[in-house]
Amino acid sequence: MPTLDEARRIILGHTRTLGTELVELIDSMNRVAAEDIFAPWNMPQCDNSAMDGFAVQTADCTPEARLLVTGLITAGAPVIPVAQGCAVKIMTGARIPPGADAVVPFENADQQGEYVVFKAPVKLYQHVRLAGSDLHRDELMISAGTVIRAPEISAMASASRTYVSVFRCPMVAILSTGNELVEAGEFVTPGKVVDSNGVSLAAMVKECGAPVQMLGIARDTVESHIEKMAIGLHSDILITSAGVSVGERDLVREVLTDLGVSFEFHSVDVAPGKPTTFGVKDHSLVFCLPGNPVASMIIFTELVRPAILKAMGYRRVVPVAVRAILQENTSKRSGRIKLLRVRLEFNGDRLLAFSAGEQSTGILKTSLQADGLALLPAVRSSFSAGEEVEVHLLSSNVLMQQEEI
Repeated sequence: MPTLDEARRIILGHTRTLGTELVELIDSMNRVAAEDIFAPWNMPQCDNSAMDGFAVQTADCTPEARLLVTGLITAGAPVIPVAQGCAVKIMTGARIPPGADAVVPFENADQQGEYVVFKAPVKLYQHVRLAGSDLHRDELMISAGTVIRAPEISAMASASRTYVSVFRCPMVAILSTGNELVEAGEFVTPGKVVDSNGVSLAAMVKECGAPVQMLGIARDTVESHIEKMAIGLHSDILITSAGVSVGERDLVREVLTDLGVSFEFHSVDVAPGKPTTFGVKDHSLVFCLPGNPVASMIIFTELVRPAILKAMGYRRVVPVAVRAILQENTSKRSGRIKLLRVRLEFNGDRLLAFSAGEQSTGILKTSLQADGLALLPAVRSSFSAGEEVEVHLLSSNVLMQQEEI
C-alpha cells in the first residue's frame, strides 16, 4: 500500500501531455503554451512619450531658457520635428519627433503665451520610452510550458497574435455507482441518497480547466457497470466513485479488470481516502475514489488534480503548500498520514490553522469551512497547539480571502 506521496509519484509517472491544439487568444487563459513565442518587432516599435508634456532638446533646456512652442503631437498622429530653441506639445504614447531627446511633463512647465519655461533641470531621455526597451525583436516573450494568464495574453495581443498553440485538455469522464443513488432534483425516498459526488467532482475538474463527460449512475449490476465504464474508458481520464471496497455489490474493480484496466494500487496509506484505486488502460488513466463525498473531494485534490494539470502541460501540479501553526490539540491513528481539514487565519505575519470542525468524513459542513488540508505525519499520533504543520491549500486564492473589503 503506497503512501500519499508514493501514490502521487506512481500516478504522475503514468501521466503524459496529450498533444496540442490551436485556440483563439482569449480562450487560452489558464492553458499552457505549447510553443515558444518571440517578439515579432521591437516593443515599443519606436521611441514614444511616457507623459503628457513638451518634447524638447535637452541642450536647449538651460536655466531660464524660454522655448517657442511650435505645435502638438497626439498619439498616432504625424510628428512635428523639434527645431533648436523650440518645444512641441506631446501626448502620452505619441512618437518622439526628430530633434527631441526628452519630455518635460506639463506639471514641470510654465507656458507663457507662445513660450514655455521649465521648473526643474531636464535630463536626457527623461519620460521617453525607447524603442525595444520592453522587448527586442526576436526576443523570447513566452516559453513553452508557461501557464497563460492575463499578462501573457496582453503580450501576445501586443504582438498581434490572435491564436496560440496550447497543450490539449484531457477529457474527464465521471461515473457514480450504487443502487441507492438518485440524481439531483429527483424525489428522494427513504434509503435513497442524492448523488453529490458526480457534480462535485465535475466542478473540481472544471476548476482545473478540463472538459467533463457525465456518465450518470451505474446500478449494482455487472451489465450497468460495463455499459457505462466502456464509454468512460474512451476518455483520457475516468473517475468513478464508490464500489471499490470488497462488498458483494462492489463491482468497480472486477468490471474494470474485465475491461482491460491494469491496476497500479488498490489502496493508499492515508485517511481519509484509503480505498482509492488507480489503474491504466491504453491512453486512459482510471481513478476509483471512495463513495464518501468528503473523502472523494480530498483525494481528488491530492491525487487526481495533479494528474489533470500535468496532462494539460502544467509543471507545478502538487497542491500549494504553506506552513501554519495548529491552534488546537489533535490526535490520530499512528502509522497513517491524516489529512485534517483546517481553517486558516493570519495573525500579523503568522498563519494560524484552526480545525474546520468535526473531522468525521460524514460531516460535509466541515469542508464548507475549510481552507486547506493539514498533513499530519504517519509516524505520530498526537499533535499539540502551537506546532507548525504543512497545509495544502484547497484553492490558490484562499489567502486572498482573509481580508474583508
